[in-house]
Amino acid sequence: MRGVLADIDDTLTTDGRLLGIAYGALERLHEAGLLVIPVTGRPAGWCDHIARMWPVDAVVGENGAFWFRYDAGQRKLYKRYVVSPEERARRAARLDAIAERITREVPGAAVASDQPYREADLAIDFREDVAPLDRAAVAHIVSIMESEGLTAKVSSIHVNGWFGDYDKLDTTRLLMRELFALDVDAARDTFVFAGDSPNDAPMFAFFPNAVGVANVRDFLDRIATPPAWITAQEAGAGFAELADALLAAR
Repeated sequence: MRGVLADIDDTLTTDGRLLGIAYGALERLHEAGLLVIPVTGRPAGWCDHIARMWPVDAVVGENGAFWFRYDAGQRKLYKRYVVSPEERARRAARLDAIAERITREVPGAAVASDQPYREADLAIDFREDVAPLDRAAVAHIVSIMESEGLTAKVSSIHVNGWFGDYDKLDTTRLLMRELFALDVDAARDTFVFAGDSPNDAPMFAFFPNAVGVANVRDFLDRIATPPAWITAQEAGAGFAELADALLAAR
């Protein structure tokens, strides 16, 4: 194995918290010389912090809108966006209007609390800071986004929507090529991806060594290609279980 890619929410986190067991697992993997890269739907503001302060080599954020990498030697944060600043600005007003429509038409849905820190997508909360919505309500959110021309993906807590056809996998390919001179298509057998929800489906389908933490079972009927392995434990404890297995094998 050359590296570990991992979703964040309900893969590294447990009930919304990043516990020591998962953070320590990231650190142990990084210190062992593996590339460690979170691949998340979380916003640019969070990813700035993650790239700078977590034991990681880079981060893909907003479901593939960008990659960030912090170079400690140069004390510089490198940012690579898929869409230009001008185009992101043009799209922002349209996303605001779509958010207003969704919250009007889907009772209980709310704009995610991390939306102010986003630069490219719209996140609608269906169970993070609101009472959990049922699957029909989540499907309605998706249908509204798609009717407005957005790509829509469901995570364990949000529905994320954006203009464009990029996703987590597309920008992971870009990152690997631009930062590490790696053709991830040729090297896919040397990476593990860990995730837990439908927006991880492209990664589960692409990586032969894809692993779902145990709570992925809640979504298996909505993931066309399930992960090759599922941990015994859920969320952050499941990720630590995966790290233990990888490090023991090395």
